[in-house]
Formats: sequence, structure tokens, C-alpha cells
Amino acid sequence: MHSSVTVIDHPLVQHKLTVLRDRDTSTAKFRDVLRELSTLLAYEVTRDLPLTTRSVDTPLAHMAEAPTLEGKKLCFVSILRAGNGLLEGMLELIPTARVGHVGLYRDHKTLQPVEYYYKMPAAIDERRIVVVDPMLATGHSAAAAVSRIKEDGARDIRFLCLVASPEGVATFQETHPDVPVYTAVVDEGLNEKAYIVPGLGDAGDRMYGTK
Repeated sequence: MHSSVTVIDHPLVQHKLTVLRDRDTSTAKFRDVLRELSTLLAYEVTRDLPLTTRSVDTPLAHMAEAPTLEGKKLCFVSILRAGNGLLEGMLELIPTARVGHVGLYRDHKTLQPVEYYYKMPAAIDERRIVVVDPMLATGHSAAAAVSRIKEDGARDIRFLCLVASPEGVATFQETHPDVPVYTAVVDEGLNEKAYIVPGLGDAGDRMYGTK
């Protein structure tokens, strides 16, 4: 696997991923576990955030150099609609983060992404951007979303997903070799309909009870 791909193999991550894979997991349970899992994934993708220090007074003493995050607040960017399932848990961990949205749907004939919505917070060129989508299947939607964000000046970008395919990773890295990918697993590949196998089905449908 390419060095810019980080597979988060923590036992809790892998256990919760299996719960999501199970076709008998209810919609409500799927959402709950997805929120828990996204919090765990957020720890890894923010591991290298820059720190500075400030002085604080604890109940017992003055502390001259207490670690604190440096620079502009993080920005999480959800690729609609399924990306919103990862946002909730991540915002519980980092409630001050800004949030952007990119609306894309996949044309089922061409399998290419079509943009229908785009909204970002200010100064994304000064922020760490974490783009989230549960599945990195063909890689086209993720690559298109990151390209759109780069057009606005963003340079410090990460991509986070639950499940990736080798094909999706290759496509994404060909377009954006400078953007690290974080995922819980890289599965076997894509089927004839470009769904990840074994995967977990359509994440959006399973989150919202739609088909």
C-alpha cells in the first residue's frame, strides 16, 4: 500500500466496522456505531495537529507552558450526503471545528461525479481540512471534491473514510498524491456496479433507511 495511506487498525475500530458491515444491523444502530467510530477515526487523523503553548493557572500552581492547538480552527468537509454520518462524532470531539459541504452524486451511466452544492467557511487556505466520506469506491467523487477545495486555495488536506477499495485509492492518489488517506480498511475491490466488496453496502441508504 502507498505510504500516504494510513490504515487505522485499532481493535475498537475494527470491531465497530464489523458491526456496520452486518446487514442485520438496524438503521438506528448503524447511525450510533458510525458516530462512535467516527470519533475514533478523528483521533488518528488529527494526531499531527500543530501545538503551541499558553500559560494557565491550575487549582494548585501556575503553568507557564501548557499545550494548546495552534493556528486557525480545523475544517471538516462532508461529501454529501453520506459524509454527514462521520461529522457528528468528529464534532463531538472537536466542537469548534468549522464545517464545509460538497454535494456530489454519481452518474450511474458514466460513474463520474456531478456537483450540485458547494459551501465552505472562510479562510480555508489557512486551515487543516479533513474531507470525509464513508466510502472511497471509484475515487472519482473524493478526487473531484478535493480538486474543488484546492481551487479555493486549500493546501493542508486529509481524506478520511471508513472503507476504501484498491481502485479508489489508486485513482485518488493519481489525482492528489499530496493528500494523505486515512481509512479503517482497504477491501478486496469493486463489483460490476462499482460498489466495494465485501464493503458495507450503500452507507447513505443504511444511515437514513432509504434505498
